[in-house]
Amino acid sequence: LRGSVDGWDFKQYVLGMLFYRYISENLTNYLNKGEWDAGNTDFDYAEMKDEDLPENLQREMVQEKGFFIMPSELFGNLLNRIKKAEKDAKDQAEKDGKEVEVADLDEDLNETLQKNFKNIEASAIGSPSEENFKGLFDDIDVNSNKLGPTVIKRNKRLKKLITVIGDMDLGNYQDNSIDAFGDTYEYLMGMYASNAGKSGGEFFTPQEVSELLTKISLLDNSGKMKSEVNKVYDPAVGSGSLLLKFAKILGKDNVRNGFFGQEINITTYNLCRINMFLHDIGYDKFSIEHGDTLTDPKHWDEEPFEAIVSNPPYSIKWEGSDNGILINDPRFSPAGVLAPKSKADFAFIMHCLSWLATDGTAAIVCFPGIMYRGGAEQKIRKYLIDNNYIECIIQLPDNLFYGTSIATCIMVLKKSKVDNQTLFIDASKEFVKSTNSNKLGDGTASNEPNNIQNILNAYINRKTEKYFTALVKQEDIENADYNLSVSTYVESKDTREVIDIAVLKEQITQIVQRENTLRAEIDAIIAEIEEA
Repeated sequence: LRGSVDGWDFKQYVLGMLFYRYISENLTNYLNKGEWDAGNTDFDYAEMKDEDLPENLQREMVQEKGFFIMPSELFGNLLNRIKKAEKDAKDQAEKDGKEVEVADLDEDLNETLQKNFKNIEASAIGSPSEENFKGLFDDIDVNSNKLGPTVIKRNKRLKKLITVIGDMDLGNYQDNSIDAFGDTYEYLMGMYASNAGKSGGEFFTPQEVSELLTKISLLDNSGKMKSEVNKVYDPAVGSGSLLLKFAKILGKDNVRNGFFGQEINITTYNLCRINMFLHDIGYDKFSIEHGDTLTDPKHWDEEPFEAIVSNPPYSIKWEGSDNGILINDPRFSPAGVLAPKSKADFAFIMHCLSWLATDGTAAIVCFPGIMYRGGAEQKIRKYLIDNNYIECIIQLPDNLFYGTSIATCIMVLKKSKVDNQTLFIDASKEFVKSTNSNKLGDGTASNEPNNIQNILNAYINRKTEKYFTALVKQEDIENADYNLSVSTYVESKDTREVIDIAVLKEQITQIVQRENTLRAEIDAIIAEIEEA
């Protein structure tokens, strides 16, 4: 694709094809295992003919898996046809005594792909999984001129892409290697986000930051990690990497009622749903919705969430006071004021607080300006502090996120705190260098500090530690005009060299003496020259 498709558009084609391979192998393995367990060890779904399928098989699979794929439309069978066509072309060229050249065969490959994608989506129509599959392949435009000016050239690139994806060694399901698909997807998304700069940063949170947010949201008031939660939520879900950290840390079955999120960008919304499937999250265990969370929330009728994590877009515009309904919205009205129209940060924070369970925790990445700016933002900070909702503010290092070098913060919200104090942590020095950016070390690499655990320990210990943390009373925050900047409460360590005045004075005296000696020697030399 390189050279024809923009780097940022790689993800649609590469990640989409990876997903196509995954669901094909997922379904095949599921059906094969059922037959093998029943004693039919010679069965292979991929080798069946479409016309020989049992009449009720599709209906049963849609109920159990959420989708269905005919054997002829499986990724592996499409890959086999491509490879066979290429081999036949080479054999024929050698037989004819011509130079071996892979012909541009399968002239209708783009149409075949489009038909297969539509049939997969159509298989879920009328079932509970319909919304989870609807439009999933919309971003893979197999007829785009970006792939080539002619159908033949487009198909040539598609063939190469399918072959590369098909030849990737991602293990097999019998060896329980299913996470290889999810890990590959996360790796590729991180790579694309890094290369895409700001636009990539809007949809992908670095894995180590996701881990920190997830672990914070899982800590109970005693500092112990919960072993399960009712469900998790992200109001600006992006690619879903934050939600999926819960599946990694707890195990997906220990998120009892599933994974919930909303995303305004249609392409990123599709990426997120694909990401859920690739991490083996069943269609009935996630609800990812498309739309504007602030003005059109989709999960308002759900019970409150025990864990909320989010990295919402920094200081974007929103309707705010232009929408006369929002000031009476139960998510925003308790503060008595709306977030500024030009800066929606606190709208996301108030939304998270409103949907947080009484015994839950929300960990939200924030733009640092909201911690000290005046006006409506100061009034919302006052509301949060006066009602004792802010558990902790963590200053993160700069240059952690794709697309911005700004040192961001984490705001931790709780509705059931153990005291009326707020912990401030200065973690700005907790990082390791990683090529062009910084990252939170997890201690796995040789001689790498475990920055994530250092921050978690400070959060759990909840006490003042000079130059690192400060546990601040509510009235002290009041006296600071509700400024929540970490630097207001945690003193920065003075790293300047300590100078001994007596030693400095002696050094200056010696320098002056030496200067006088040199001056006298220079005067003598000049006098000799003049006499000569």
